[in-house]
Amino acid sequence: MCELRRKHPRWGPRRIAFVLERSGAVTPVPSRMTVYRILVRHGLIEPGVRRRKRSDYKRWQRDRPMQLWQMDIVGGLLLADGSECKMVTGIDDHSRFMVIAKVVQRATARAVCSAFGEALVRFGVPEEVLTDNGKQFTARFGPGKPGETMFDRICRENGITHRLTRPQSPTTTGKIERFHQTLRRELLDDHEPFIDLGAAQAVVDAWLEDYNRMRPHQALAMAVPASRFVPRPRSEQDALPVVLPARLDPVPSPDVPAPAAESAAVAWPMAQGEVGAIELERVVPASGNLSLRGQQIWFGPALAGTTVTLRIDVNRLHVLIGGGRHKTLPSKLSGRDLKALLAGGGARPAGPWADDPGPAKDTKGPVEVDRTVNAVGYVGLGGDKVLIGWPFAGQRVTLRLDGRVLQVLDEQRVLKVTLPSPLPASACGRLQGGRPAGPPPQLPPPAEQIAERTVSSVGGFMVAGQRIQLGRGYAHQVVTAHLDEETIRVFHGQELITTVPRVTRKEVVVRKSGEHNRRKIV
Repeated sequence: MCELRRKHPRWGPRRIAFVLERSGAVTPVPSRMTVYRILVRHGLIEPGVRRRKRSDYKRWQRDRPMQLWQMDIVGGLLLADGSECKMVTGIDDHSRFMVIAKVVQRATARAVCSAFGEALVRFGVPEEVLTDNGKQFTARFGPGKPGETMFDRICRENGITHRLTRPQSPTTTGKIERFHQTLRRELLDDHEPFIDLGAAQAVVDAWLEDYNRMRPHQALAMAVPASRFVPRPRSEQDALPVVLPARLDPVPSPDVPAPAAESAAVAWPMAQGEVGAIELERVVPASGNLSLRGQQIWFGPALAGTTVTLRIDVNRLHVLIGGGRHKTLPSKLSGRDLKALLAGGGARPAGPWADDPGPAKDTKGPVEVDRTVNAVGYVGLGGDKVLIGWPFAGQRVTLRLDGRVLQVLDEQRVLKVTLPSPLPASACGRLQGGRPAGPPPQLPPPAEQIAERTVSSVGGFMVAGQRIQLGRGYAHQVVTAHLDEETIRVFHGQELITTVPRVTRKEVVVRKSGEHNRRKIV
């Protein structure tokens, strides 16, 4: 047996026992488990947990609704900009009624707890919740000593028993995993990418209404989940209200009365209106490259350990050291990012600042300077390097700074590209070689770029540095992208599939899809 294993390292106990029986070399023929124990004893096979047969699994189900919820997180919701969002899901074990289906940008602990809290307010408190061992739910496998997560705290304060699955055992939460399979097969696989989170949530809500109230469920003898689900009575919920962290108050459901005006002060700041400029302090790391919600800010190792002040809005990011402005960059942070920093990132609303251009009231008007673009697409402006784009490498261009806008003009004063201005208006008049701006630039004639692309196996493709998702229904097919200044239209043959906003200004380098990438779909 050991020699057979050494000669054929991929053979397992079952195959070795079969070969011994067929050869007749050993009498009596050892059983599979005997072969397994001998191989383990001689160190020729790693002992492991026995794989369970399908017949070994026993179906189980709670007797009443609201006894147990199963919760999980699922991905695969694709947006038109090429990103992927997640969905927090929860199902009632007895009725298969979906109590949670919240689309989120990132499945953070706060997002998961917010979705959980909304469900508690809407349906009442279940007796138990079953989850896997994800870090959003438990600190059981986190670094250091196990602590209490926000999810555990919500369960403890509301008298909910939080149960965890055995590691690498997805069948324990089989009902919610089976829902994910249905969600992909009946909705996500054939649906085009969603415009944004709100559009994705609206489509999921409409589909979920049909799933809960119209679609027969085979595990329920073809009954609909809503016929077997009963939430907690409103009187019971009022007598023992849901307890949530002060900064995690969920938006009430339509059938829940709106809170009193005085309670609005404790609402989560991210649910409020627009946010203006914010300020925060950060320490430059040893690498000299500071990262803030995805935006990289380069200082260099020489400034490692320096405390810097960042003043940020959705247009610009100002860096201050010792009270003076160090440099200004185009901001890549969205309003959502600013709200998140206010909520838990140590930021504060920014006060008035002398150099803040605000709504430009500069009486000097626009300023123009001439610069030569270097080999990698940068020009020097106000002591900083500004990226214009590698297609302009080696060209002499005119930069027109008008308030918050930087326009790039060619020698005939034709507008080539528009970028966010990296400088405040007060600094434009001090630029080397600066002069009052001439007449407004000429607009370039409209030109549409056309490129062929082969859709990947997951339903997406890249064009001009922008990823576009079409859905798995178009996998491996050749599509044509028509690009103008504002939009990208995608055609399959003569059929218009979708139109998405253009978010990059990169040139189309490859215009034809390689023939070797094409596959015939039968």
